[in-house]
Amino acid sequence: MGFFEHLEDLRWTLVKCAIVFTIFATAIGFYLKEFNDLVLWPLHHVQATHPGFLLELGTTTIMEGFTVVVQLCCVGGGLLSAPFCLFFLGQFVAPALTEKEMKMVLPTCFVAAFLFLLGCAFSFFLLVPSTINISLELNQLFGFITRWTPGSYYGLLMWLVLGVGAAFEFPLLIVLLVYMGLLQVATLRRYRRHAVVVILIIAAVVTPTPDPFTQLMFATPLYILFELAILVSSRVEKRRAARQS
Repeated sequence: MGFFEHLEDLRWTLVKCAIVFTIFATAIGFYLKEFNDLVLWPLHHVQATHPGFLLELGTTTIMEGFTVVVQLCCVGGGLLSAPFCLFFLGQFVAPALTEKEMKMVLPTCFVAAFLFLLGCAFSFFLLVPSTINISLELNQLFGFITRWTPGSYYGLLMWLVLGVGAAFEFPLLIVLLVYMGLLQVATLRRYRRHAVVVILIIAAVVTPTPDPFTQLMFATPLYILFELAILVSSRVEKRRAARQS
């Protein structure tokens, strides 16, 4: 294929990605009430543990409701269409890859998707309810009136879910660096203590609340993933050494 043929192929790949995104975003807009009820699960879950406590979201600006609709449709459509877009991009790149590279790329894409979804699920079902619960208990402790807005809730939800999902990708990055020979397992083991500090810093940046419980809840699985990355990297390093000998 020539240069302009590649551009045409890329254009159709992007068009297919845009079509899939539009379909999912439109579907969310059509079932907006049901999708919003699903997104509100962490808030309702915390409210169920505080019977008799009224917890409602209220808008403070005229356009806030429209902003929520855009957030739900765009972010939800992007997340749901992401696997299909990755598949289309994989189809575009696949002809340029060798058989050996294809054997590496396919598992890498699968693991990347799995880790991201695992991080999103961990945040949605555990971290977000914990953050809301701690904030609510602090309000009760000080006698504050809870006046949360949709923008604050959906902003927190997107930041935590997407941020934690992205943070769960770092073990895969470690394994890839070891696979390419840019990092050694001995270095990872030598700097374990430093890794703990870095993980705690990441937890402090991603989690919006300063309480140590939420940060520790997030940092614990990150450190477990770090240890798993060392184990996998050790096997990768041994296989590479065996091929070179």
